[in-house]
Formats: sequence, C-alpha cells, structure tokens
Amino acid sequence: METSLLNIPDEEYLLSGNRTCAGCGLSVALRFITKALEGQAILVVPASCLTVLGGMYPVSSVRLPWLNVAFPSTAASACGVAAGLKALGKEGTTVVAIAGDGGTLDIGIQALSGAAERNADILYICYDNEAYMNTGTQRSSATPIHVKTATTPIHGKQQHAKDMVRIMEAHGIPYIATASPSYPADLFDKVRKARAMSGTRYIHITTPCPPGWVFPTTDTIKMGRLAVETGALVLYEIEDGVFRLTNKSRTIARRGRRTPVETYLAAQRRFGKLDAERIAEFQQWVDARWDGFMKRAAESVPVAQA
Repeated sequence: METSLLNIPDEEYLLSGNRTCAGCGLSVALRFITKALEGQAILVVPASCLTVLGGMYPVSSVRLPWLNVAFPSTAASACGVAAGLKALGKEGTTVVAIAGDGGTLDIGIQALSGAAERNADILYICYDNEAYMNTGTQRSSATPIHVKTATTPIHGKQQHAKDMVRIMEAHGIPYIATASPSYPADLFDKVRKARAMSGTRYIHITTPCPPGWVFPTTDTIKMGRLAVETGALVLYEIEDGVFRLTNKSRTIARRGRRTPVETYLAAQRRFGKLDAERIAEFQQWVDARWDGFMKRAAESVPVAQA
C-alpha cells in the first residue's frame, strides 16, 4: 500500500535551521529520507552540499549518526561500516551512503561499482542536482545538454547526462529507484522498501537547486513536478529485475499526456535562450527515453541477470 502525505510519521530527524541555500531540494529530500529510516541508520557522506547541510562537529542539524569521508570513498567507507556492524552483531542498523552527482557519477563511481559488484549490504542514495553545486556550479556528467555552468559558460555542455541508473542496473543489484523531493510520499516509500532489503540498493533522487539551476527559491517543488510532468524525470523502481512506473509517472502513462519539455527548460535560466532546434533536440531525447520506459512497463518482465 502506497503512503500518503497524511500518514507519513510525524517524528523529525532533520532539525530546523541549517546552512543550505533557500529552497534547497536536498533538504526537502533528506527530511523524508530520514523519516523513512526512523533513526535506525548510519549516514556516510563525502564532501558535498550535504556536509554543509549536516554541519560540522560538534554541531549538526541531523539526528542520526554521521560519518564524513573522502570524496571518492563513499561506497567503500559505507562497506567498511557495514562490515564493522556485522562483526559486532548489529546488523539491524542500515548503512546509508548519500552523495551528490559529482561524488557518484564521477569521483565515486569506482568505489560504488565495486560495492555493487560484491552486492555489499548498503543503501546508496545519489542526490542529483546536476552539477558540482557546492564549489560553484561546475559541469558534472549528470549535467543536461546545453546547460551553462562555470566550466561551460558560453556554449553550454555538449553531451546529454550520463544514465547512472542504467549503469547500476547492469550490476544486477536487488533494488533500484528514481525519486524526487516534489513527490515525498513516493520517495518515503522507496527508502522504506530499500531499508527492508539486503544487498546493494540504489536510489537516484533529482534535487532541484535554485542557485545552480537559476530559478526563484519559491519554485523548488514546482520545478521538480515539471521535470516529471514533461518526462525529463521518470519515476520508477526496479525490484529484482522487474520494472515498474510509480506515482505521477504511472498516472501520466495512463493518461498518455505530457507537458512539453520547453516549459521545463524555460523555467530555468541555466539553459539560456535555446533556439527552436535545440528545444526540439531536447524534446526528442526525452521522447525517446519515455518510449523506452513505456515499452519496459508494458513488458514488465525481469531483466536478465549476468
């Protein structure tokens, strides 16, 4: 049974007051992640916006054990914590690695791939704000095509974003999901489901970033919803190889109507003024991905495991 906002637990693990930017999508996501974990977890975090949110010892805005680690070592460090808990007979505590897109798709991919290949007993969450936001909005491999960043200031990025979820699926791990803080009940359910499982679990959360994406701080939830309504972000989960659309994406698939992607692009100044040709190119990319997801949803069969 899917959770509604009305029956999400009241207990708060993210305290009021932290150093994130106004309208931070990550802070919304972390609130519901920690609610789903119910305090029974250890967080492993590399240098990132999340370390800014959590604060520095002895002050923290999060009521959970928290281990700061080196940028490339998030998954490896989480594996070490999990092994230590197992040796102590404390396997009821979930080890949760949380890193940004730079720390996951780029700098941390080697350690993450190694952990997934071993099917280490960790939950890995990537919060994807689509650039290196903590150090001034530099391009990452998660940055969409045509986005202007500090390292692609004139013509924008020339490549589409890396599909990290497909890379993780190729490892044959038991659970993979995408999520958005704009659909918190869906995010809550996915973290709660992953927490109850064993092996390597991976959740990829797209977190809108007002200063990096350049939109008003009041529009964070709206921006996340636009991403889903246009199909730029598709909400789904893959459990033991079985693909399933979830929440708003499932509803959109049933209705057969999506918002034109131009609406989403125009709401963010990071794309600059795209001409009709580039908008059409982006729409075609979104359409092709959407058609692929629709085909998988219709087939709904396990993916062959290596």
